[in-house]
Amino acid sequence: MKFIHAADIHLDSPLQGLTAYPDAPADSLRTVTREAFSRLVDVAIEEAVDFMVIAGDLYDGNWKDYNTGHYFCREMGRLHRADIPVYLLYGNHDAESEMTRKLILPNNVQVFETRKASTFRLESLKVALHGRSFREAATTENLAASYPEPVPDWMNIGVLHTALEGYDAHARYAPCTLAELRRKGYDYWALGHVHEHAILGQEPWVVFPGNLQGRHVRETGARGAVLVMADDTGIRSVERLLVDVLRWQSLDVDATAAGTLEDVTRLTGQALDRALAATPDSLRLCARVTLQGRTVAHGELFGLEAQLRQEVLAQAAARGAERLWVEKIRLHTQPLDDPARLASRQDAIADLQTFLDRAPEDEALLKSLLDDLRPLVDKAPRDLIAALPVLDDIRAGRIDLLVRGITPDLLAYLARGE
Repeated sequence: MKFIHAADIHLDSPLQGLTAYPDAPADSLRTVTREAFSRLVDVAIEEAVDFMVIAGDLYDGNWKDYNTGHYFCREMGRLHRADIPVYLLYGNHDAESEMTRKLILPNNVQVFETRKASTFRLESLKVALHGRSFREAATTENLAASYPEPVPDWMNIGVLHTALEGYDAHARYAPCTLAELRRKGYDYWALGHVHEHAILGQEPWVVFPGNLQGRHVRETGARGAVLVMADDTGIRSVERLLVDVLRWQSLDVDATAAGTLEDVTRLTGQALDRALAATPDSLRLCARVTLQGRTVAHGELFGLEAQLRQEVLAQAAARGAERLWVEKIRLHTQPLDDPARLASRQDAIADLQTFLDRAPEDEALLKSLLDDLRPLVDKAPRDLIAALPVLDDIRAGRIDLLVRGITPDLLAYLARGE
């Protein structure tokens, strides 16, 4: 026997932050959750699995229109024609209270109830699936505690959408502990909600498959579901099924050896080459580039962030725009000269450093700067403000943070070339 365990598909989820980048390939990025799910259905049919389990957050929330539901019904129809049943549990994103639009699903789809735990029995396989869908999005009740006792001499699978213990980065919905799940006496726990793949135990198996498709740069690396193999002796293996169509990656570029903008661009291009070489040809790559290191180029780059982005985008375009997009370039480089050395100079740069060191405490100067900058920031587009956090500081009147942040960059720019 074999089955697929998937979770956190988030169909038609809007990829975050795209509106801040006019060069983003938005049309192709918006379809990736569907493409990944269709690939999963392809695998299910090719492998002739006995059934599929979806452990919550099939949808990202209430449908914008019925198109999302039509797509899901179409994919379920493909499984129906292949005689593959699907056992669907709703999580916090697609809880009963969140979904105002619904469609009658094909007959091969069985949905876990919301008011109490329910059990589906597969007589021919002697498999019992136990689960309970979310009625409310913010479900803080321990749902696992209400799951029934295992069916004797059958394989028992618990389907649960939960943050479990130790995953503080995720909302604490349907909280429970690993020890509680072990005491239940089931053979396999098909979990959802945590987007990172994890196998937390094998006696019984407790598995987060992770989400099917990374949606932003905080969800880097390979994504997919799991294929579970079993026989009369129990679970034999749990293997990852990588079905993502777009992969996010954070690239750190050491700019220590760079002296100019051109050098930085060249080093970034080399890093993009390495990232593409490590990515399967069938996948698209979205990268966030972070420049690091103490470098002469730090001063050279002052005020040229927009130019640097265009240079890096050109590097990406030369390597194939259909495969590669650079989401953001972050400058975390540092100047070669430390403040103590600059202060020891007997010139205008040393005088300027002294002035700027005192500036954050000069209320009259800060008020003057705020009066000059605030009208410009108030007219800035919302997307630009989202892309440049320093503009939020200005809007909030935190000019001292701006002065402290810009001081080392400005001094490095003025001292460049020496």
